[in-house]
Amino acid sequence: MSINIQAKTNYSFLFSSMGSGGGSMGNLNFLSDYASIKNGSYGRLMKAYFRGDSGKEVSSVAKNAIDKKNNTATADSTKQLAEVQSTTDSLKASADALLEKGSKSVFKDGKITEDAYDAVSKFVSDYNSVVTATKDINNSSISNKAASLVHATDANKKLLGKVGITIGEDNSLSIDKDTFMKADFSTVKNLFNGTGSYAYRVSAQSSLINYAADNAATKAKTYNFNGSYNNNYSAGNIFNSYF
Repeated sequence: MSINIQAKTNYSFLFSSMGSGGGSMGNLNFLSDYASIKNGSYGRLMKAYFRGDSGKEVSSVAKNAIDKKNNTATADSTKQLAEVQSTTDSLKASADALLEKGSKSVFKDGKITEDAYDAVSKFVSDYNSVVTATKDINNSSISNKAASLVHATDANKKLLGKVGITIGEDNSLSIDKDTFMKADFSTVKNLFNGTGSYAYRVSAQSSLINYAADNAATKAKTYNFNGSYNNNYSAGNIFNSYF
C-alpha cells in the first residue's frame, strides 16, 4: 500500500472537509489572506494604497479594497478619538458633580451660590469641548450619540434660557452669570440635580459617547508608509513580519 502526496500551493485543502455551518470553524478567510501574503499581492496592494497608480495619489480601487477588508472606522485619527474620550470623561465628571446629594451638593443651601455657578460654568465649558471634539468625527456611532446629546440640550432650551444659558448656532453653550445668579432656584435645581434631570441625561449620554470612542479606538487599524499593518492602540501587527 502506498500513499500519494501531492504538492499543493494553496493550503486551504487541509481544511476542505470543514463546512461553514454551525459547529465548524466557520469562515476561513484567513487562508486566502495567507495566500495573498505569500504570493506578494497583499504587499502590492499596500503600496498601491499609498502611492496610487500614478505614484502620487492614493489608488481609489486599492483604498476601497482595504477599507472593505478592515470593516472599521479608520477615518478618525488616534488623536481625534483620544480627544473625544478625554472631553466626555470631563463632561461626565462635571455633570456628576452637579448631581451630588446631601452635604456634597452645590444646591444644599436652598439658594444659588457662587459654588453652584462655578460648577454649572464648568459643566458648560466641558459640554462645549465635547461638541467641538465630536464635530468632525466620521464614526457613525459616535456622531449619532453626539447628536442625541445636542438634541437633549435643545429639548431643554427654554428652561436653560431662564437660568441664563443659551445655545449658539454651532450648538455650543454660553452662560450669563448675572442672569444665572438671579434665576429661580427650583428651576436651576430641576435642570442640574436629580434623577431624570438635564444634567443626569448629559452624564448618561457622555458615557455612551465615551464607550463608542473606546470601541472605535480599538478598531482604528492603519497601514504605515512601508505597508506594515498596525493598530493605533494595542494589537494588530500580524502582517508586519511579511514585509
